[in-house]
Amino acid sequence: MKLIYKIALNEIRNLFFSPVAWFLGVAFLLQCAYFYTNQLAQMAGYQDIAISDNPHFEGFGTSLTNIILLKGGLFSSVVSNLYLFVPLLTMSLINREINSGTIKLLYSSPIKPYHIVLGKYLAIVLYNLMLLGIVAIFLISSVFSIVHMDAGLIFSSMLALFLLICCYTALGLFMSSLSTYPIVSAISTFLIIFLLTVIGTIGQQYDFVRDLTYFLSANGRTDKMIAGLITSGDVIYYLLIIGMFLSFTLFRVKGAMESKPWLTKALQYVSVFVGVLAIGYITSRPAFMGYWDVTRNEVNTIHPNSQKVIKDFEKGEPLEVTLYVNLLGGGLDQGGLPENRKNYEISFWERYVRFKPEIKLKYVNYYDIADNDSMFFKMYPKKTIKEVAETTAKLKKVNLSNYESPKQIRKEIDLRPEGLRVVMQLKYKGRSTFLRTYDDPDFWPNEMNVSAAFKRLQQPTRPKFIFTTGNLERSVYKTGEREYHYQLNDISNRFSMTNLGFDTDSINLDQQEIPKGIAALVIADPKTDLSTVKQDKIKRYIEEGGNALILGEPGKQGMLNPVLTGLGLQLNAGTLIELTANETPEMVKPQLTKEGLGLSDQFIMQRADVARGKKMPELDILMPGVSEVAVVNSGTGFKAQAILKTNPSRNAFNKIGKVVVDSVPPVYNPSGGDTKQKSYSTLLSLTREIKQKEQRVAVSGDADFMSKLRRGGGLFSVALFSWLDHNRLPVYIVPKMATDVLLTISLRTAGMIKIVFVWILPCVIACVGAILLLRRKRK
Repeated sequence: MKLIYKIALNEIRNLFFSPVAWFLGVAFLLQCAYFYTNQLAQMAGYQDIAISDNPHFEGFGTSLTNIILLKGGLFSSVVSNLYLFVPLLTMSLINREINSGTIKLLYSSPIKPYHIVLGKYLAIVLYNLMLLGIVAIFLISSVFSIVHMDAGLIFSSMLALFLLICCYTALGLFMSSLSTYPIVSAISTFLIIFLLTVIGTIGQQYDFVRDLTYFLSANGRTDKMIAGLITSGDVIYYLLIIGMFLSFTLFRVKGAMESKPWLTKALQYVSVFVGVLAIGYITSRPAFMGYWDVTRNEVNTIHPNSQKVIKDFEKGEPLEVTLYVNLLGGGLDQGGLPENRKNYEISFWERYVRFKPEIKLKYVNYYDIADNDSMFFKMYPKKTIKEVAETTAKLKKVNLSNYESPKQIRKEIDLRPEGLRVVMQLKYKGRSTFLRTYDDPDFWPNEMNVSAAFKRLQQPTRPKFIFTTGNLERSVYKTGEREYHYQLNDISNRFSMTNLGFDTDSINLDQQEIPKGIAALVIADPKTDLSTVKQDKIKRYIEEGGNALILGEPGKQGMLNPVLTGLGLQLNAGTLIELTANETPEMVKPQLTKEGLGLSDQFIMQRADVARGKKMPELDILMPGVSEVAVVNSGTGFKAQAILKTNPSRNAFNKIGKVVVDSVPPVYNPSGGDTKQKSYSTLLSLTREIKQKEQRVAVSGDADFMSKLRRGGGLFSVALFSWLDHNRLPVYIVPKMATDVLLTISLRTAGMIKIVFVWILPCVIACVGAILLLRRKRK
């Protein structure tokens, strides 16, 4: 060990008595200073403007550690430009000894070849630590500039940078031993770094090759660490690559001293390479992977609610996931081509495989079109489906023989109800469900969708909402703008109830009985009088403790009031009016109440803010044509709470009679029966304890807010259905708020920091280096 240290110290001395080390150090400092101070000044400027506009500004709402130091900031710039520094640093480590003749003296001394290799490598590692020290200067500055800086992110980013630069220097050391020309060594190092970056794109259509080339690929490995996720696979990768190139360098140095057949020497290299591949492949298997999310809020880990769902799977029981890819279907370019599979496995599924290693990923490729797709044949006249598939395969550079024909795929599974697009089928213990992709920027299902699919596999029965029919109610099957298909059953909407784990069905109460065990009965805007039979069945269902959602409309209050009487409620006559500058008068925007925040965990952050004494957030829902829901009898045993109420500042009033919306604004007319009060309830919740459970009923004076035209009521409708199902579904994924959202400095201070880091500090270091070099030259 002493010899290794002596060689390392001698190499360090040589480094700092040459201009290369000083030049690279100053250049590295300038690069770090430029990217760091630019991001810091930009965010400081934004904060100054925000504070001047709003003295109560509470922060950016996102992690400043991430913005200033990671993505687009300090670490991302250093990592992306590191390849420019390392080849210049390592290009003459070994060949300098050969060119000067000192290598012969080393061979004739008691020094072993591994002393030379490890000593020189240790010297460069020490120089690498000096580069990390330069980065640490900016981290210390950030500690005093960012409120509650995320230290975990900094730790993982520094580790990623250190491992990457050590990997590059091991590679550069080997390249230096191959040629007596430093410039050739530098260019070779550039090329190998490039190869390690792109090798992950080779042989992606073959599973085994894809795994091996991904292991060898350096591209993207530091990204996870910089994002705060340290995995055993990534750490082992860097250690193996470092060990491999150090071994190659040792073989090269020893080879100059020994006379062995070329085959023996080649076997040394091959055995190390194969060993690295074998160890890397084994340690990258899910069962052997370890994960450490060092971020403050564990942003790289699935939500605890999702983890609970995964724990409900039987340990050791496989979960099979088959990705069906249609060469002629939607989503092919986003995630269906072979070159996208590793990204699909790592970026999408790895976070779930982390908690259930038994997830098995399979792939089925096919080509098919819908039977009634006349547009397809108009686009490709006089061509068969196979001919079009052959043309598409050539364009996408895939082999059509790997794709099943329409006849073959339809024998296995009917994917026509799924739109013949990229879709996943999950199978577990004889049950199956689909996990869909979407035509939006995210494409892949989100964590709520995945958890809902997992729940479907685990539960023998699923929560079901039954919609009444027979009186021209809103339909969950029709796709018109007033209907409910979009919010309930549209598989292309990632937030539809079917994609969040719920089932729906319809029933005609004149002919059928209400099933037992349903989540809730929904009566949505009947336009004709309910028969006595229907009324009796609905009343009996509610009396027995069933949950219900009842939605009415102005002008049709009489259809539902006979049912509401037993609940102590009624839909008052008239239409609520709000006169505003931009909307027609019947467009009322009631706001969510404090009680409404308790519907589901969708509003957990708002509830926490209110509990801390913050102002109630103004969350409004557009209701185009709504009547007041009033309590007329408080002795029914139900506890009534307003979920939506009109905003007092919008001066709503109740207009009796017909409302004309495309003419002059309606006028408040007390003599005509119009009434005005501070606020009106437009959606009430009723609860009571019955049969050892809480019964839940919701009544709305508007049914349009949940229509397709109004985007199904958005996430408010999801929260309402969740409440009716006692919040069993959906599995809400509410991330924790970042705390490093404010700076302690102004734009002026950031400008001063920029002057120090970009101008003064590099000049000081350059002057120190110049003085040392001049003194060395004089001596």
